[in-house]
Amino acid sequence: MLPVVILRFSQTEGPGYLGNFLTGKGILWTQINIDAGDDLPDDINGFSGLVLMGGPMSVNDELPWIPDVLNLIRQAVENNIPVLGHCLGGQLMSKALCGSITQNPVKEIGWGGVSKVGQNPAPEWVGDLPSSFEVFQWHGETFSIPPGAERLLESAFCANQAFLLDNIHLGLQCHIEMTAPMIESWCAVGADEIESASASPAVQQPAAMQENMSSRLIELHHVADVLYSKWIQGLKH
Repeated sequence: MLPVVILRFSQTEGPGYLGNFLTGKGILWTQINIDAGDDLPDDINGFSGLVLMGGPMSVNDELPWIPDVLNLIRQAVENNIPVLGHCLGGQLMSKALCGSITQNPVKEIGWGGVSKVGQNPAPEWVGDLPSSFEVFQWHGETFSIPPGAERLLESAFCANQAFLLDNIHLGLQCHIEMTAPMIESWCAVGADEIESASASPAVQQPAAMQENMSSRLIELHHVADVLYSKWIQGLKH
């Protein structure tokens, strides 16, 4: 099988648990660090899947690499190469697929619940998950559901938490890739943002984010196992 390519946009927002999951499944993967100036591949057909991680920037910023990433996403979708986006990555997917990125009513930072949309969305993808469960959040913007995609998850503070396109492309607003070192690092790097957004009912303080972190991560990784296991079934051989 060809390797999965993972795009990193910020030094502290790498693949986290996803890297462990892929390695554990014997799936080769390579990481391209956009934040470090790495070049994007010209052709997605050298890879079995495309993953986009998070980042502090906005998809609407005029950054030189954004048009090329959007084109790579479109190329992957056109060639039925599975795409997986986390937070900024999900927003990049939405914009590439004719969606829009706007301010969310409030910032979501820390642990928070999400729920399935309706009675039985995409049962092959989320059927093994409970009707509601906890994920990790860190965003101030939100994506619209792109044309032809199905909305899967929502939260009390953000209506669009996940979408599925063509049964192989998964865009997430939430973070399911978190590890303990990532949470600790984000709390340190994002201290000013946490403080400035502390009035939001969906923003936690660092101590709350790190409380019962081990048990919370076990549950989060169960969610990740379910979604990642389904996503890798579509990888190109």
